This record gives sequence, C-alpha cells and structure tokens, in this order.
Amino acid sequence: EEEEDYMSDLFIKQDVRPGLPMVRRGKEAIQKEEKQKEANEKNKQKSIKEEEKERRDLVLKSALGSENKGFALLQKMGYKSGQALGKSGEGIVEPIPLNIKTGRSGLGHEELKKRKAEEKLENYRQKLHMQKQANEQAADQFRIRFKTKQEERKMEGDLRKSQRACQQLDTQKDIDVPKETWFWIEPEEEDKKDEEDKEDESTSSDLSVSEKLHILTAYLREEHFYCIWCGTTYEDSEDLSSNCPGDSAADHD
Repeated sequence: EEEEDYMSDLFIKQDVRPGLPMVRRGKEAIQKEEKQKEANEKNKQKSIKEEEKERRDLVLKSALGSENKGFALLQKMGYKSGQALGKSGEGIVEPIPLNIKTGRSGLGHEELKKRKAEEKLENYRQKLHMQKQANEQAADQFRIRFKTKQEERKMEGDLRKSQRACQQLDTQKDIDVPKETWFWIEPEEEDKKDEEDKEDESTSSDLSVSEKLHILTAYLREEHFYCIWCGTTYEDSEDLSSNCPGDSAADHD
C-alpha cells in the first residue's frame, strides 16, 4: 500500500474537527432507527377491530347507490339524491348518524357508571362538609376553653388582689389573725410565680375560686367598706352603696 500524501489537496479538505466522527455516527444511528420503525409500522398487521373500523368508516362515508333496496324505494316515490325528506322537503337531508357500540358492556352500563360517579362525588362533598363542620366545632370549643381559662385566671388575680387588700386592711385595724386562713396570702406563697402553683394555692380548700372571691369581696365591703374593683375605701356602707356600681367585676365593666 502506498503511503498517504499529507500534502495533497484531498487530505487537506477532510474535516478533522474533534468529536465530529462521533456526531456523524450518532446521526446515522438515529436515522437507521427511524427507518426501522417506519418499516415495522408498514409490516405491522392490523387487528380485527381496526379492520372492521376501517371498513365501517369507508361504508359510512360512501353514499347509497341504486342497488340499495331502501334507496331504490325512495327513488320510485320521487326522491332525488341530495333532496330533503318529506312531501314539501322540510325533512332531514343527511341520514341519522350511527352510534356504534364497540364495548362488551350491557345496555344501561354507561348510565350506571355515570350514576355511580355522581354518587361518589356527592359522598365526597358530604365528607368535606362534615369535616368542615367538625373543624368549626373544634374551633368553637377551643375558643370557649380559652375564654374560660382567661376568666379563671382573671378571677385568680382578683382573689390574690383581694387577699393582699384584706391583709393590709386587717393589719391596719390590729387584726392579727384572718377570719379565714385563705383570707390572707401566706408569706412563703406570695412570691410564687408559677401558674400551676398559684392554681393549687387558690383551690386549697373545698371552695372554688369564684366562691372564695365572692366571700372575700363581701367581707371587704362589709368590714372595711372597700371595693377591689374601684380600688377605693368608702366612709361607710351608705357611701359604698351609693357610689360603688356593684359587688362584682361585671357590675364595674
């Protein structure tokens, strides 16, 4: 074999860019694959259903000829191709289209399927509605519990305020022992800041917080003519009854 002449025009005209052979081989492989796919589509045998559909579409597209008995009878009665039906020509021109059933399901299956779908949708809507109602009820219960908790905390604060006022006013009258043990705040419990400890403190007896508050405020009004919500010590019971709105927090709101 003769050696290639690297100085010849043929060698110089060749495209020697890096990676170009790989690109060419890739394009050739894609073209070969497409040609093979086209050949497979041409050689592919059609199924019986496809053949039936093609024959049916071909027949439906073609107009009726004189060999058709029905069309021949119409022609004998004066009908001409393209003419509307009826004595005065007010009828239809095109035949009624066929609605061919290709599936194996029985009559009424589509209606049953549609009804089941509607029932499923209605059940889903009812489920969403019930879930929405449950969420609203849960939100309402949460608001009620939150409001009740706030009211309890407010009553506990009013009770501690009443206990401090009672202790101060009793001391001013040289009363060394409270009328009830829980009328005063014990020194070791006064500095407690934990909310749970405060709740245990105010419910230490059989009385509830609201009952204690009612009893203690009544004692402050009767004994010292003092209203914790007004923050005022009145001169006497007449002054208290005439100038104080009432003996509860609601009366002062």
